[in-house]
Amino acid sequence: MRRSECVYLRFVSPVPHVIFVFQFQYRLPGSEPLPKGLVASTSDLQMQPLWGPRKKVNSTTSLFTAAVGIKQKETVDKMVRKFLSSDFSVMLFHYDGVVDEWKELEWADSVIHVSAVNQTKWWFAKRFLHPDIVTEYSYIFLWDEDLGVDNFDPGRYLSIVKEEGLEISQPALDTTRSEMHHKITARWRNSTVHRRAKPSDKHKCDSTSDYPPCTG
Repeated sequence: MRRSECVYLRFVSPVPHVIFVFQFQYRLPGSEPLPKGLVASTSDLQMQPLWGPRKKVNSTTSLFTAAVGIKQKETVDKMVRKFLSSDFSVMLFHYDGVVDEWKELEWADSVIHVSAVNQTKWWFAKRFLHPDIVTEYSYIFLWDEDLGVDNFDPGRYLSIVKEEGLEISQPALDTTRSEMHHKITARWRNSTVHRRAKPSDKHKCDSTSDYPPCTG
């Protein structure tokens, strides 16, 4: 790689025991600054065509991500279809290393696939959802692979998030259909949004706890 180099010039002064040393720095040919606009401080996860005009990510575009395994293929298929239809960018983290078996789905080439065996969604998130990349998105979803979306509308959900001024949120779960690990995730039938839940004495965590939510 071309780079700038330093040259040192040494001059002997007429004055006894005095030597002048000058340092000059110059750029080698081809190491000039890159053209304005070629380098940007931020980016996004929008895939771009090899030829033709670049797709522009607008301010309403959001990102959906999930750590997935092939055993949940049917559920994930429903998720991805729903979020793609709502103008989301989609990135899937394959924790089982299986990627090729997803190619039969029509959306497979429209989403980003990242594979690393036996890693958690937070491992993927910390390494692939860098702030300089995701800052272009208005909202980021980081989901588990086993959430049902039959009654979920991404557009309606985002409208509630905006109305309520929520910075961190998650869809509430139906207690008759889902296993509850955290009481606050249970849906309240007479409320659109709830921000807190009263803890149960039965499920207080201590150093001997070996059950959810104490164990994550």
